[in-house]
Amino acid sequence: MPNIKPVSDLRNYTEILKEVQKDAPVFLTRNGRGCYAVVDIREYERLQAQVALINELNKGRRSGEEKGWLTAEEVRAHFRDKSHV
Repeated sequence: MPNIKPVSDLRNYTEILKEVQKDAPVFLTRNGRGCYAVVDIREYERLQAQVALINELNKGRRSGEEKGWLTAEEVRAHFRDKSHV
Protein backbone atom coordinates (compact mmCIF):
# COMPACT_ATOMS: atom_id res chain seq x y z
CA MET A 1 0.00 0.00 0.00
CA PRO A 2 1.42 3.43 -0.86
CA ASN A 3 2.70 5.62 1.94
CA ILE A 4 0.82 8.91 1.55
CA LYS A 5 1.29 11.90 3.82
CA PRO A 6 0.20 15.53 3.71
CA VAL A 7 3.02 17.89 2.79
CA SER A 8 2.53 19.61 6.15
CA ASP A 9 4.07 16.50 7.76
CA LEU A 10 7.41 17.73 6.41
CA ARG A 11 7.65 19.91 9.50
CA ASN A 12 8.97 16.72 11.07
CA TYR A 13 10.97 15.71 8.00
CA THR A 14 13.24 13.26 9.85
CA GLU A 15 10.24 11.02 10.53
CA ILE A 16 9.21 11.18 6.85
CA LEU A 17 12.75 10.33 5.73
CA LYS A 18 12.84 7.31 8.03
CA GLU A 19 9.84 5.92 6.15
CA VAL A 20 11.48 6.20 2.71
CA GLN A 21 12.91 2.87 1.59
CA LYS A 22 13.99 1.27 -1.66
CA ASP A 23 10.85 0.51 -3.69
CA ALA A 24 8.79 2.33 -1.04
CA PRO A 25 8.57 6.07 -1.71
CA VAL A 26 6.60 8.47 0.44
CA PHE A 27 4.02 10.43 -1.52
CA LEU A 28 3.20 13.93 -0.32
CA THR A 29 -0.12 15.62 -0.96
CA ARG A 30 -1.20 19.22 -0.98
CA ASN A 31 -4.90 19.97 -0.61
CA GLY A 32 -5.62 16.26 -0.97
CA ARG A 33 -3.85 15.92 -4.34
CA GLY A 34 -0.58 14.18 -5.10
CA CYS A 35 2.21 16.70 -5.29
CA TYR A 36 5.60 15.13 -4.52
CA ALA A 37 7.33 11.78 -4.15
CA VAL A 38 10.29 11.28 -1.84
CA VAL A 39 12.36 8.34 -3.06
CA ASP A 40 15.54 6.59 -1.98
CA ILE A 41 18.54 7.89 -3.97
CA ARG A 42 19.36 4.39 -5.29
CA GLU A 43 15.79 4.06 -6.55
CA TYR A 44 16.01 7.50 -8.19
CA GLU A 45 19.28 6.54 -9.91
CA ARG A 46 17.76 3.25 -11.08
CA LEU A 47 14.77 5.08 -12.53
CA GLN A 48 17.06 7.58 -14.28
CA ALA A 49 19.07 4.70 -15.78
CA GLN A 50 15.85 3.06 -17.01
CA VAL A 51 14.75 6.29 -18.69
CA ALA A 52 18.17 6.67 -20.35
CA LEU A 53 18.06 3.05 -21.58
CA ILE A 54 14.55 3.44 -22.98
CA ASN A 55 15.61 6.64 -24.78
CA GLU A 56 18.62 4.87 -26.32
CA LEU A 57 16.46 1.93 -27.40
CA ASN A 58 13.99 4.32 -29.00
CA LYS A 59 16.83 6.08 -30.86
CA GLY A 60 17.99 2.71 -32.16
CA ARG A 61 14.47 1.76 -33.24
CA ARG A 62 14.02 5.07 -35.07
CA SER A 63 17.41 4.68 -36.73
CA GLY A 64 16.48 1.19 -37.91
CA GLU A 65 13.17 2.40 -39.27
CA GLU A 66 14.74 5.38 -41.08
CA LYS A 67 18.06 3.91 -42.28
CA GLY A 68 17.28 0.21 -42.38
CA TRP A 69 18.10 -2.66 -40.07
CA LEU A 70 21.38 -4.55 -39.85
CA THR A 71 21.49 -8.31 -40.08
CA ALA A 72 22.85 -10.34 -37.19
CA GLU A 73 25.96 -11.11 -39.25
CA GLU A 74 26.57 -7.39 -39.94
CA VAL A 75 26.38 -6.69 -36.20
CA ARG A 76 28.79 -9.54 -35.40
CA ALA A 77 31.23 -8.30 -38.07
CA HIS A 78 31.05 -4.76 -36.68
CA PHE A 79 32.01 -5.92 -33.19
CA ARG A 80 34.68 -8.31 -34.52
CA ASP A 81 36.26 -5.36 -36.32
CA LYS A 82 36.08 -3.21 -33.15
CA SER A 83 37.74 -5.88 -31.02
CA HIS A 84 40.82 -5.92 -33.30
CA VAL A 85 41.49 -2.18 -32.99
